[in-house]
Amino acid sequence: MISGLLEKLRVPLVKVQDSRETSKSKSWLQIILVTSVGVTAFIWGIRELKWLEPWELRVYDQMLRSHPAEARDRRILLVNITDDDLKREKWTLSDRTINQLLKKIESYQPRIVGLYLFQPENNNLAANLQNQDNIISTCLFSSLGRDEIPPPPNFPIDNVGFSDVVADNENDQILRRILLFANSTDQKCTTSFGFGALIAINYLEKQGIEYQFTKKGEFQLGKTLFPRLQPNSGGYKHLDADGYQILLNYHHPNSLADQVTLRDIISGRVNPNLIKDRLVIIGATAANLTPGGFYTPYSTLPDQPARMSALFIHAQIASQLISTVLDGRPLIWYWPDWVELIWMWGWSLVGSIIAWRWQNPLLLLVVAGTTLLGLVGICVGLFLQAGWIPLVPSALALVISSICVTAYTSYQNQRQTQVIILQVEKQQEAIAQLNLLLEDKTAVPDSYLDFPPPIDSPEVKSGDLLLSGRYKISQVLGAGGFGRTYLAQDTQRPGNPICVVKKLMPARQDTRFLQIARRLFNSEAEILQSLGKHHQIPELLAYFEDDQEFYLIQQYIEGHTLSEELPPVNNVQNELFVMEMFKQVLEVLEFVHQHRVIHRDIKPTNIIRCAQDNRLVLIDFGAVKLMQPQNSEQTELATVAIGTRGYAPPEQFAGHPRLCSDIYALGMIGIQAITGIPPQELHPNPETGNVMWRQTVQVSEELAAILDKMVCYHFSDRYQSAAAVLQDLKRM
Repeated sequence: MISGLLEKLRVPLVKVQDSRETSKSKSWLQIILVTSVGVTAFIWGIRELKWLEPWELRVYDQMLRSHPAEARDRRILLVNITDDDLKREKWTLSDRTINQLLKKIESYQPRIVGLYLFQPENNNLAANLQNQDNIISTCLFSSLGRDEIPPPPNFPIDNVGFSDVVADNENDQILRRILLFANSTDQKCTTSFGFGALIAINYLEKQGIEYQFTKKGEFQLGKTLFPRLQPNSGGYKHLDADGYQILLNYHHPNSLADQVTLRDIISGRVNPNLIKDRLVIIGATAANLTPGGFYTPYSTLPDQPARMSALFIHAQIASQLISTVLDGRPLIWYWPDWVELIWMWGWSLVGSIIAWRWQNPLLLLVVAGTTLLGLVGICVGLFLQAGWIPLVPSALALVISSICVTAYTSYQNQRQTQVIILQVEKQQEAIAQLNLLLEDKTAVPDSYLDFPPPIDSPEVKSGDLLLSGRYKISQVLGAGGFGRTYLAQDTQRPGNPICVVKKLMPARQDTRFLQIARRLFNSEAEILQSLGKHHQIPELLAYFEDDQEFYLIQQYIEGHTLSEELPPVNNVQNELFVMEMFKQVLEVLEFVHQHRVIHRDIKPTNIIRCAQDNRLVLIDFGAVKLMQPQNSEQTELATVAIGTRGYAPPEQFAGHPRLCSDIYALGMIGIQAITGIPPQELHPNPETGNVMWRQTVQVSEELAAILDKMVCYHFSDRYQSAAAVLQDLKRM
């Protein structure tokens, strides 16, 4: 009698529909958008403060070093004056020696000769040469703590290029960008052309390719445009971009160009084809003849010197300009700020979605790690096409968004769990009070008992009943001791969608009974509202009291119960069906159990196959029960034995359900699907109490072991969590 009356106060959910207009979807979008926008703004802010610039430049260097080596530039020959050559000249280079070298080279008909030597006192440099106009010399601008080094006095300024370069002094003094043009305030080194740029321009001019500056002031060689580096280009922020700078797309130092020595040229040991129609760059690596070298992205390689000679730097510059114009070799390109902002926001969105979708820590780590590797792959792949796009900020946006959403969802889950704990405690207290009240036979006369009217009452048949001024009853779905279930239309929502109305009528109408029943109804509804946040659990749309009767409004969807897919209605199912069914239901149980709630009535009729997207939906949470902590000082209240024979385990019928009780019930459904035998007809082993089923069907040992462990007689021998079952299933 008591348990029957208590069951009248428990309200199961039946059917749901997946609607994008629900508050759950709105909440999901709001969390994703707010998190992604906030994280993107944070990353953008610290990037503007240049805090990420060192990291971005290190990644840039690593990608540059990882670039596949290209073939040598056959248009350039490097003539290197070594220490061994200088010993023969007693550590000096006279006009006579240099002119002898230039005359020898001229005999092989080079196109342009670049003389990268600082000889401001050599008055007769390149004298008596037929093609003196084809020789380009150099000078050095004055700077803080250094005087200018003027060009050779007998060279016209149009044949002089400055040697100055720009290194990233604020970060690591690595040379990543080159200075093509600059304005000089010196008295003698007055050229506006960088040495590497000038020799390349003259080389291409001999081929009929002229340079010009566009109306926007951008440098153009032939049809090729060389966009100027901006203060916020690539990973740089607030860069000093004075002059005309571009990023240097290095050749690997080992494959830059052919090289010979001064002694090789003078002694005639050089193949003339190495010089004919080429750009010949003459320079020294000896420390007393040229300014010190520069750190480059290749300085960290074990087979490279710490500093690259200035001769090689200007050869890199000339090679880049020439190969870009003649071969289409790409320049390092980058996105404008607004595109980079959208790119980072996109990865922040991805991180937020991943954290929301995969809340299991292990799965989240795997998916986020794989996505991060994908981001790295995209950035490296684009860099192979000379594209420098933000990797470090995007990776941080992905990771931080994932962390933020994970922290938020964990916090929300904890809050939901606390709500459920509070409501279940209220529920148990109300049940206890109803126990006492119902046992008191003298508390109220029998005239107060109110039984539900028949199904075919005029009230329902009219079709005009409008509950709460909103829900129009259209059909009776069912009736029982607890009340009735109706199909209704929500007249206040666009399209008048169909919903399910569950009407609960208390067993008695006296004030004290209704007061306790009201508390029980409210706590039960709030529990269902919290659990309904999962997409495979029905969402509670509304609940209210009207004329001392209680109503739950739920979403509705067309579909069929899992019982229609099992024998005898359908044929015996295969292992793949069982595994897929397990995975879907276990994901729901994992969510429910995280809130320390036990369903207590897992059975085929409480699992709905949604016709719209074929997902399995777990219904009928009217029997939910809180799982008390093991060390709780509170004494657990007596509970009514709820469950279905054959699916419910022994401890549940004894009034002490556990989380693994739901796993037992799901395991019995799996056995029913694969054997075709209802659980009530399976017999236990008289010694162990475990269900005997293996002899009735051929099944793989892996799945059989999982099923056996799910349905062990004693709860301590079973899987203790849904996640543990999922892990074993994934191993299959």
